Amino acid sequence: MREDDTMYARITPYKMKPGSKAAATQIMETLKDRIMALPGQQSFLNVMNDNDGSGYVISTTNIAEATPETVEKVNALWANFKDHLVEEPSAKIYEVVADWS
Repeated sequence: MREDDTMYARITPYKMKPGSKAAATQIMETLKDRIMALPGQQSFLNVMNDNDGSGYVISTTNIAEATPETVEKVNALWANFKDHLVEEPSAKIYEVVADWS
């Protein structure tokens, strides 16, 4: 990657109440356009274990640090899952060093 093409991954571990995958997936589908419209958003991957409710959201972005406006938008998106979340998730941003597919 060239320096001006630096990509970042926003990785968010989360914990849903067990058995909430179907309801959470339905909510997520309704939010797709808003998720993909986040500033710098390039891709979105969500993985979840329905047995224990653990999961990760992995988003790639070309923005190193989220602005307060973006953080507000992300928090508003997570608020849609409040009835299914065990606790509020917290993201960390990492520089992508390999992106193979």
